[in-house]
Amino acid sequence: MEANGSQEQLPPRNLSVVDHESLQQPSDAKNTGGWITFPFLAVAMLGLGVARGGATSNFVVYLVKKYNVQRVDAAQISSIALGCLSLAPVGGAIVADAFFGCYPVVAVAMVFSVLALVMFTLTASLNVLRPASCQPSAAGPCEQASTGQMAALYAAVFMLCLSAGGARFNQATLGASQFDAAADRDVLFNWYFIFFYASSVIGSTVIVYVQDNVSWGLGYAISGAASLAGLVMLLVGTPYYRRPGARGSPFTGLARVAVAAARKWKVNLDTSEELRFYHGTRSSNRDGNVISDTTSLATPSDSFRYENDAFEHLA
Repeated sequence: MEANGSQEQLPPRNLSVVDHESLQQPSDAKNTGGWITFPFLAVAMLGLGVARGGATSNFVVYLVKKYNVQRVDAAQISSIALGCLSLAPVGGAIVADAFFGCYPVVAVAMVFSVLALVMFTLTASLNVLRPASCQPSAAGPCEQASTGQMAALYAAVFMLCLSAGGARFNQATLGASQFDAAADRDVLFNWYFIFFYASSVIGSTVIVYVQDNVSWGLGYAISGAASLAGLVMLLVGTPYYRRPGARGSPFTGLARVAVAAARKWKVNLDTSEELRFYHGTRSSNRDGNVISDTTSLATPSDSFRYENDAFEHLA
C-alpha cells in the first residue's frame, strides 16, 4: 500500500479578538443602547463638568471677597473641598457597583449638582446669606460670617461633593454599558475625557471671568443652568439607555474580610477541628489522568494569619 505523502490541510484559525465580557452580557432590546444614547450622555458630562469648574475654580477668591475669610483659611477650606471632590467618586463607584447600579446613582447625583449650584447662587445673590462687604478704607476688622451663613455655604459644598461622588466616573461606566464592542467603548472613553477636560476649561475660564467682571450670582447661575441642562438631557434619554443592575464591588468583599478578621482575631486555627477554607489540590496530565491528589488538611502558616481567621469565618 502506497503511503500518502500529502498532509491534510487544517482549517484556518480565527485570529479575531473575542470580547469575553460582551459574550457574557447579552445585548438588551434593539432600541436600547448604542450611539443613540451618546448625545444625552455628552450633555450630562459637559453640564456636570462646567458646574464643578464654575463652583470650585474661583472658590478661594469667593471666600475672601464675599465671606471675609482670611486668605490662609480660605486656601485650607478650598483644599479640603477639593480633596472631598477627589475622594467622593470612590464611594460613589462602590455604591453603584454594590447596590443600585450606575444610572440611578448618576441621576440622583445630577440632582444634587443642580441643588448645589442653586445654593451657591443664593449665597452670592442674597445679602442675608453672607456678611457685609469689607471696605478697605473702613476702620476696624471686617464683619465675620455667622454660623448660619457658613452652614449654608458648606451645605452647597457638601451637595457638590455628593454630585461628584455619584456622577463623575459613573457617567463613564454608564456610557460604556451602552455598547457591546470593545472598540465602541474605547471611543466612548476617549470622548468622556475630552468632555471632562473641556468642561473644566470652560468652568475655569468663562465662568471665572463672569464671576470676576460681571457678577458672582450670574456666574453661579450659568453653572447651575449647565448642570440643569445636563440633568434634563440625562432624563430625556432614559428610554434609550441600558441600565444594568448592581453586580457587586470588590471593596465589599475586602470589607467583609476585614470585619471577619477583626471578629475572629483570637481564634486559634491550629486547634480547630476542621479548616473549612482549605480544599486541597488536584492536578492532571494532558490526557486527563490524575497524577496527584492532595486532599489532606494542612495547617496554615503564620504569615497573614489574620486572613486565615477571616476565611475560616467566611467559609
